[in-house]
Amino acid sequence: MSPAPAPAATIVIFGGSGDLARRKLVPALFELHRQGLLAPETAIVGFARSVGSDEAWRDDLDAALDEHGRGGADAGARRSFAARLHAVRGDLRSDASYGELKSRLEAIEAERGLPGNRLYYLAIPPSGIGDAARRLGAAGLVHPVEGDGPFSRLVVEKPFGHDLASAHALNEAVHASFRERQVFRIDHYLGKETTQNILVFRLGNGIFEPLWNRRYVDHVQITVAETIGVEGRGKFFEEAGIFRDVVQNHLLQLLCLVAMEPPVAFEANVVRDEKVKVLRSVRPPSPQEVLRDTVRGQYAPGAIAGRAVAGYREEPDVAAASTRETYAAWKLQIENWRWAGVPFYLRAGKRLPKRVTEIAITFKTPPIALFRHAGCAVGEPNVLVLRIQPDEGIALRIGAKRPGPTMRVETVKMDFRYAEQFGEATPDAYERLLLDALNGDGTLFARRDEVEAAWELVEGVLDVWAESPPPDLPNYEAGTWGPEAATELLARDGRRWRRP
Repeated sequence: MSPAPAPAATIVIFGGSGDLARRKLVPALFELHRQGLLAPETAIVGFARSVGSDEAWRDDLDAALDEHGRGGADAGARRSFAARLHAVRGDLRSDASYGELKSRLEAIEAERGLPGNRLYYLAIPPSGIGDAARRLGAAGLVHPVEGDGPFSRLVVEKPFGHDLASAHALNEAVHASFRERQVFRIDHYLGKETTQNILVFRLGNGIFEPLWNRRYVDHVQITVAETIGVEGRGKFFEEAGIFRDVVQNHLLQLLCLVAMEPPVAFEANVVRDEKVKVLRSVRPPSPQEVLRDTVRGQYAPGAIAGRAVAGYREEPDVAAASTRETYAAWKLQIENWRWAGVPFYLRAGKRLPKRVTEIAITFKTPPIALFRHAGCAVGEPNVLVLRIQPDEGIALRIGAKRPGPTMRVETVKMDFRYAEQFGEATPDAYERLLLDALNGDGTLFARRDEVEAAWELVEGVLDVWAESPPPDLPNYEAGTWGPEAATELLARDGRRWRRP
């Protein structure tokens, strides 16, 4: 993160009174303010039907900082941050509201001496994104991308589309008002420190980059596990399922960072070019391979940390006989020179025993029988684990001789933790991503062709699932590591899932 402040701009949060704004966006903006990374002139404007006056919105967000902020900030920082906040009441579907927004923005910019730079953050339901982008353009709220004048940028939350056709249509709708370089499709996983550190770890350490290929790597596992259920999002989850909600974006983004070729420069389009190449190198599975190499699951009643929890079908707004998946596992093959023959196992699930997101790279075992001939068992293979959340860090499992007169090899772990090493809490992902968007750096944001390539892969699986009866559901208890079929998926290859 650059220590220099971002250029002065007006940040407009559509859905300014919503959950995302209160939990994530405003606390992140407050931290940037507290660290001096927002220009003094920068204003933050909330646009929603439910916002009231400036003072009412400021009071609401002050309460949000008490609930969701890091804490420890002095009253002076709160007061100076509140002075940046302005509220505009309006309807996303009303052209008149966009006209009122334009007039208010011009007045705020004149009052604060702002140059007209604007960052529009659409913290709204996906169904409204295309329409909001179109209305922004029609109201004259979007500056052209060319020239040295003020910028206009659009930040869009996932999910970006429901399938390939809807993602393409949404891209077309957004591009009616914004050029691609003005669009920032956000995935908060890419703002996490360990995610950013994947490329540094790979490319900045001479002992690892030579090993990052099919000659030394046996397989790769990428896991996104959650202990929570659908948390009141039953209606959304019935439409999406975990394959659309997590695999299409989070898991495939992590896959790209692990598997991509070294970019020639750390520039946004250069890095994203390499990520797209990974997606296009994934072998499209045949229908038979989809049925063989994917697993669907749904959680039944069970227990999490000793507390009884309901099954998915008992959640609010979920059909009593729902066949929607809350767990998915997928074996992928990347057909290029670096990874040919190395399987990538992806899994995501709700109501699992532990909340963890990690990448585990398992290396091949040495091709010698030295220790077996010495009368001791060969240890476990070396595993490199990149922990994305919640305890961000990197661990390496290696074999070592246990002290004593006999030859005994045991597995030990070398563990690096961000909080312990650097003595401070890692910044929230939204802090980094908001600052990058203000600075126009799209490296950690998804480009249009990347989004559509990911949907093309995912849709190949979903189409087969739609035509094939799902397994008997529910098929795993809450508090367990998923259906037995997921264990068998790796067992067929002589492997097993890593237990975080």
